Amino acid sequence: MLRINDTIAILDWELTEQFVRASGPGGQNVNKVSSAVELRFEAERSPSLPDPVKRRLRRLAGRRWTKEGALVIQCDETRSQARNREIARERLVELIRQALVVPKSRRATKPTRGSIERRLKAKKVRGEVKAMRGSVEE
Repeated sequence: MLRINDTIAILDWELTEQFVRASGPGGQNVNKVSSAVELRFEAERSPSLPDPVKRRLRRLAGRRWTKEGALVIQCDETRSQARNREIARERLVELIRQALVVPKSRRATKPTRGSIERRLKAKKVRGEVKAMRGSVEE
């Protein structure tokens, strides 16, 4: 079980891990050992997450979200399989915690009367400065 916060925990059946060969440097080891991890979280079917959180998670996940409604996180940062597994799980927890935050709703506001007047006055002054730049008549 993977604990997100006091109320939300992800059950083991919702997570699938697959170990694959990593790319990049590593010498002979890179051809022999499957140290990269591909963590798959069945987010759409998860009973742990409420619907609004699932919607926000889908938006945050971007390309990592599959058509089946799963979130796929890949990690091949280190040569250690166990460490890559920890990093992938940490990334998943962090992503879900970001999705738990309800975005603040934006309220449309009107500029104050004073700010409108100040803006128009500044425009008029600027216009007068530019008007004085004309050619001098003798």
